[in-house]
Amino acid sequence: MNYQHAHPAHEHGLGALFGHTLGHEHIHGIHGGGHASHHAAMAADFGRRFWVCLALTVPLLATSRSIHELLHLPPMLPGGSAYAEWALASVIFVYGGWPFVRGLVEEIAAGAPGMMTLVGLAISVAYAYSSAVVFGVAGSVFLWELATLIDVMLLGHWIEMRSLLGSSRALENLAALLPSHAHRLMNGQTQDVPVASLKVGNRVLVKPGEKVPADGRILEGRTEINESLLTGESRPAEKAEGNEVIGGSINGEGGFTMEVRKAGKQTYVAQVVELVRAAQESRSRMQDLAGRAAVALTVIAVSVSAITLAAWLTQGASFAFSLQRAVTVMVITCPHALGLAAPLVIAVSTSLSARHGLLIRNRAAFERARKVQAVLFDKTGTLTEGRFAVAEVISLDGVDAREILRLAAGIESRSEHPIARGIVEEARHRGIVPAATQEFRAFPGRGARAIIEGRSVRVVSEGYLRENGMTVEDARLAGALEQGRTLVYVLTNGDVLGALALEDVIRPQSYAAIRHLRQMGIQAMMLTGDSSAAAARVAGELKLDDYFADVLPGEKAQKVKEVQARGLVVAMAGDGVNDAPALATADVGMAIGAGADVAIEAADVVLVRSDPLDVTAAIDLARATYRKMVENLLWATGYNVVAIPLAAGVLYTAGITLSPAAGAALMAVSMTVVAINARLLRIRRR
Repeated sequence: MNYQHAHPAHEHGLGALFGHTLGHEHIHGIHGGGHASHHAAMAADFGRRFWVCLALTVPLLATSRSIHELLHLPPMLPGGSAYAEWALASVIFVYGGWPFVRGLVEEIAAGAPGMMTLVGLAISVAYAYSSAVVFGVAGSVFLWELATLIDVMLLGHWIEMRSLLGSSRALENLAALLPSHAHRLMNGQTQDVPVASLKVGNRVLVKPGEKVPADGRILEGRTEINESLLTGESRPAEKAEGNEVIGGSINGEGGFTMEVRKAGKQTYVAQVVELVRAAQESRSRMQDLAGRAAVALTVIAVSVSAITLAAWLTQGASFAFSLQRAVTVMVITCPHALGLAAPLVIAVSTSLSARHGLLIRNRAAFERARKVQAVLFDKTGTLTEGRFAVAEVISLDGVDAREILRLAAGIESRSEHPIARGIVEEARHRGIVPAATQEFRAFPGRGARAIIEGRSVRVVSEGYLRENGMTVEDARLAGALEQGRTLVYVLTNGDVLGALALEDVIRPQSYAAIRHLRQMGIQAMMLTGDSSAAAARVAGELKLDDYFADVLPGEKAQKVKEVQARGLVVAMAGDGVNDAPALATADVGMAIGAGADVAIEAADVVLVRSDPLDVTAAIDLARATYRKMVENLLWATGYNVVAIPLAAGVLYTAGITLSPAAGAALMAVSMTVVAINARLLRIRRR
């Protein structure tokens, strides 16, 4: 197999995800098809060849003169057993050994000898020599060893391809999440049309229990939608008019009408598939190291095999015994496990992360994530929810706090400003019905006014008070400002009744994320354009290691460089829009809370959910992925260090020898260990 170079992709979609990176095209001469369907076909082919050859091996063993002599039994077919054994072995060699012989020819033609070269050469030499002996050349045959060797090699490849198929299918299932048809609304009529025919602007009816056919926005209706297969979020998300929905998610018990906002290649699912495909095609340093080692091991195997043959012949051993040692060396030294050590882990890692809403765009940067020493978080929308909540209602004129909130909510219920929504939400939370208003009027940047129960009521900012020469002094107000809170004043007929202190709500997950980063030995820092007081409040509550306040969007990249100048490997977590320069400057850029907009060019890793804990999950996965690759490389390398001398016969005087079939069994075990170890990779969401 050629593990040196990933072939250029000629197909689109999920097809390129695994074939090019893992290099298994050579097994069947498939150079452009890495589709999961090809893996299924290859797995089925190896399985079929294995069972046929195993069935033929049983009568071969029954007729083998060598087996009967070994067991001290009379031959089953006196005189003709050698020809019967050869005939059965020939069928096994031609049918079962064909993939390896063809792989040998292709690797030699490509100038890249590898695993197929070793196996193909070993079985070809064994078959040619045994055939010559059967037809008159002096020597000993080892046809039953040849048959069992091919059986074991086919079984090993079958197991390997089934393992790869599991990774491929996981992503193919993601690509198949979209339903085949949708209920399109046109001219008051409902038409069932193929999803592929949907266009941006189409209106679609989604019935209870159905899959959402495309990315879009709800126009009418309220429901809960299960997005777990797309974002990893286990809890159904409540959706109502104006909310975004993702194609492929599963609708709950409420029907709704939606407008298609993205279709075809622009949908979330299509973008995920493309991102994963690109990540699979990008090679890691560990993968390149494994590829070079596999090529070196092939050269070593052929060289040691030739030396083993010459050494045993020089010491007077028979040609049959010497050849058997040489063949065993070639088989047991197959660099398959070494060549798979990194690519198989990468395949599992990428598909696993995609299913959990962690999308890897840059493989090299993701590999650097294991070395991250500091994470810089954007504040608004990342560590905080980006919405205001009432932290305190301050009465300045002896008026009940609930009354102040009722009046304020009455006016703010007419506004869409984030602060207004926070006030209305607080009133709803306290069971307060907002006051009815008349003659509502808004003053951008200063507040709003309305007539409530015959009184002129205003909800205004500090700027409005200053402009109108009004001053309000109260220790509680000063304390709120020191904590970085935003103050909104409620006035009736020109008199200040009280104030509402609001603050940006810290995400509950942020506390756990910062705590776990500290446990991982990683510093947590924050960037924000907010005032020092507001930044200090959030930094203090979260116990951050450092923070930068009053930072303009264009200055964030410079702050990243300042942290890097401290000698730290830095990851930046932001929303991917105004944080784009900082994401690109950081050693690892993580776009968080991307939702359906996953194609963020500046980010190396896209964290679909608005959950800071996914930053720790991504770093954990990077560390676990690297650890699995190292474990596989150590196993594959250590196995060969022990196996090669054993196969060459260094312990022959101690009565320990390995047949080619035993060598193949050990090689298959090594390959299986690597595959199983890769499959044990898991994402930890703390």
